[in-house]
Amino acid sequence: MSELFFAQLVDAIPLPAVLVGQEERFLGANAEARTVFGASLVGRHFATLLRQPPVIEAIETCLADRTPQTTRHLGNDGAQDTTFDVTCRHISGPQIPQGGVVLITFRDVSELEQASQMRRDFVANVSHELRTPLTALMGFIETLRGPARNDAGARDRFLEIMDGEAQRMNRLVGDLLSLNRVESEERVRPRETVDLCQQLESILTALQPVADKVATTLVLDPHEQTVEVLGDTDQLRQVFTNLIENAIKYGKPKGTVTIRLTLVDRDVSVRAAAVYVQIMDDGPGIDPVHLPRLTQRFYRADNHRSREMGGTGLGLAIVKHIINRHRGRLRVNSELGKGSCFTVVLPR
Repeated sequence: MSELFFAQLVDAIPLPAVLVGQEERFLGANAEARTVFGASLVGRHFATLLRQPPVIEAIETCLADRTPQTTRHLGNDGAQDTTFDVTCRHISGPQIPQGGVVLITFRDVSELEQASQMRRDFVANVSHELRTPLTALMGFIETLRGPARNDAGARDRFLEIMDGEAQRMNRLVGDLLSLNRVESEERVRPRETVDLCQQLESILTALQPVADKVATTLVLDPHEQTVEVLGDTDQLRQVFTNLIENAIKYGKPKGTVTIRLTLVDRDVSVRAAAVYVQIMDDGPGIDPVHLPRLTQRFYRADNHRSREMGGTGLGLAIVKHIINRHRGRLRVNSELGKGSCFTVVLPR
């Protein structure tokens, strides 16, 4: 039977597919398979390309026993790891060569595997974040029931620490619920009109006591202007409160945090006229190695300091999802010793 027939047969399959004959050589391959495994497939022994033992065994078993086989093929496309579900089916008939052929299809499940890994990592991180304060609480409760039962000073000190750990768990649960809510609404674009300047003034007033504790000066530039965007008032307040509070906490004591609004006629990333809201501090800055991962869940550039400050590791992940919902972008620029600048780009 001609190679043209085999080519037409596998070309009709919407997944990467190849045909292997009794001589264990490729008889046909569709365009999707050639994209994955290379252009020159026909005529080659299948083991020269599909070198993984489980795949080889599945094909050989299907050729010999004519029984359906399934397995997985793990690879890398040069940018990331790939995972394919491999299905082998024996085909025989009057127009098929003696002994039949094996049709092998590859279903790309890489995204499903990545999502599954993200879910496992998320559960592991949440468990770790909750276990730490829970362990502390259980230890203090045991101590209060025993040696410190009648020690008023120790009891007050332990209760204060326990209150802090309980608040830490409460913040984590609150952020988890907030993240879940934001993710569920991410595809629904807000339709309210929000005056950014008015909102930022309100946020700075609320955060002034936090700034006063470390003698940080808050500056809004320009101070008097009306800049309106379509947005969710509460969510945008959450974004700017988080970013400004971070700038205060992680910036330089007795330093300055500047919030600057800039209007642009067009921004390529949002494909529209936009407003840039820059939150700038003059603190120690962030090592560039951390910048690509700052908005990942539970990622901390300074793990110890973040925990001391009461951070849950979810703040910037929530910020990213809210900005995505507003069809905006978050840009981070920082240099060690020269401070950081978080820029929120919102279409207007």
